[in-house]
Amino acid sequence: MSHGAPLRDPVVQKPEHPRPGAERAPSLFLRGALVAIPLAGILFVLEVPSRAGVAVFREQYLGALLALSLAGIFLSTPARRGRGMSWFDAVLAAGGVLVGGYVAVYYPSVADRLAVLTLDKWLLGMAAVLLVLEAVRRTAGAAVMWVAVAFLLYARFADTLPGPLAGTPARWERLFTYLYLDLNGILGTPLAVASTVVLSFVLMGQVLFATGGANFLGDFALAVVGRFRGGPAKMAVVASSLFGNISGSAVANVAVDGPITIPMMKRAGYPAPVAAAVEAVASTGGQIMPPVMGAAAFLMAEFLGIRYAQVAAAALLPALLYYVCLFFQVDLEAAKRGLRGLPRDQLPRLREVLPRGTVFGVALGSVVFGLYGLKWQAEYVGVVAAALAAVAALALRVRGWSVLGVLEQTGRALLGLVAVTAVAGVVIGVLQYTGLGFRMALLLTELAGGNLPLLLVLTAAVAMLLGMGMPTVAVYVLMATLVAPALVQLGVPPLAAHLFVFYFGMLSMITPPVCLATYTAATVGGCDFWQAGWAGMRLAAVAYVVPFLFALDPTLIGRGPLWAVVLASATAALGAFLLAAALVGYWFTHLSAGERVALAALALAVLTPETGQGPAFSWAVEVAGLVGSGLLALRNWRLARQPRAELVPQPAPGSAPPLL
Repeated sequence: MSHGAPLRDPVVQKPEHPRPGAERAPSLFLRGALVAIPLAGILFVLEVPSRAGVAVFREQYLGALLALSLAGIFLSTPARRGRGMSWFDAVLAAGGVLVGGYVAVYYPSVADRLAVLTLDKWLLGMAAVLLVLEAVRRTAGAAVMWVAVAFLLYARFADTLPGPLAGTPARWERLFTYLYLDLNGILGTPLAVASTVVLSFVLMGQVLFATGGANFLGDFALAVVGRFRGGPAKMAVVASSLFGNISGSAVANVAVDGPITIPMMKRAGYPAPVAAAVEAVASTGGQIMPPVMGAAAFLMAEFLGIRYAQVAAAALLPALLYYVCLFFQVDLEAAKRGLRGLPRDQLPRLREVLPRGTVFGVALGSVVFGLYGLKWQAEYVGVVAAALAAVAALALRVRGWSVLGVLEQTGRALLGLVAVTAVAGVVIGVLQYTGLGFRMALLLTELAGGNLPLLLVLTAAVAMLLGMGMPTVAVYVLMATLVAPALVQLGVPPLAAHLFVFYFGMLSMITPPVCLATYTAATVGGCDFWQAGWAGMRLAAVAYVVPFLFALDPTLIGRGPLWAVVLASATAALGAFLLAAALVGYWFTHLSAGERVALAALALAVLTPETGQGPAFSWAVEVAGLVGSGLLALRNWRLARQPRAELVPQPAPGSAPPLL
């Protein structure tokens, strides 16, 4: 089983040392390219060229970004781990500059003649596709590359397949030209979103990281929850959820927070696999936690043609349930094991920590106010928030960072994301060119026999299967184009359908056998990967249930009357707690196997949202769940209050003492 370079996630904000061999690359050109990537993005987002009277096509900007990113990838990432750079990498970098530079310079004259097939177009198109495939192999692993290769082969040999998958084969020269220059190919929506919206928020995250944002979040979490039972685990949950607002990568969260939180949890008494699982699950949830979610959320807004703020608002309740269930489990786990919080003398004082969070507060406040108050475009909000955070850091004389260093690290963090989104453009281009997306949706609908719950189960399984070794962004793009239309055809609201596939693409990060976030956390914690993986699935159990709930009834994503949303939120929170207690096996006192099964069933009954539109028996099931859980709580509370001696069976007179 290959885990494919777990730290090579596409949006890793953690500053890195140059990879082996990078020091022998033309470092000056490499650093210049890395700095130029975010600078070009800032100028484009702020519309500086148009304000200066210079007309720049979006495709020209994307071509320039592609040229810089491909050059940066080939000059900084060796073809194989542990090997240095070679002359061949320099040739590939030059090729990247050529294919991207051609679009940046000649696109205005080419745009009017896209249908005219010429030798230069299709040769450069072939080079662009091959370079993008190699770039994604180096940065995100071979799995993503082979998926794209499979789609390319399908486009060329579609006539050899049976049944509804059969199609008209494409000629290589026309296919390469289409993928290279059409707006549905490499220069399509995924790359456009990555180079504007995601770039802006990665820049903001780098400013916060460089100015001590990660240290502040850790100390803040310790000061708030460190003194309570299971304090270190709760600190990991709080810190990692907040760090998700400055990092779009589950693996990056683990890499930054894990070396601090996992040893702390182990010292507090948590088993190493549980400690690693807590960190992996908490870090993965950062991708679904508003106000700043993972890169796939920005793509979702673009695919659906809605504002990002609407996506974030819909994702809020499910994200809160995710963390509520995790928080309950670490609390009950601590109670079950008799773990206590950290002594006060080992905790930072909140009044001393808060002033250090000024820069973080300025950035986060700017994001919330810009997105929801001023209703600005997300990419503009990200740039403004990054600028205000940098000004605040300079005004407060925060040391140890520089603007040039932030720009360079932003460019480095974007390299893998550009490669992944460019390959996503290749896949989308094939789907559009061949019509496979429509046929796949029709095939899945027929396979499920029009049964929505069955289609949801199939979709979840496919999403997690595709997610083995693939970044969440790539999984989401595939599922959004292949499967989400089938869900919509069976009546699922478009936003709920896209959130559903997004969730299960994300869950592949913590679902064995290939779960990169858990693998990274287990490495940090020095524990068995499989034990950490199964513990992570238990901790994230509610995340496997909630997507089915909002797909079948979108109340949990804010669709419906206010009273129904409030009721669904309250009962879902209670259901999350009951599910946590069932999974941990403790509620006031230890639970037997039968009690855990019964409590899990009651939890699922309570979790189900109600809008008043369903059949009467649905209400009866939910009320039964509430009553049953209340009775079980009362029984356990009374048992917990009894003296310990009363709970131990006494031997009959004259009998032998029990063996211990």
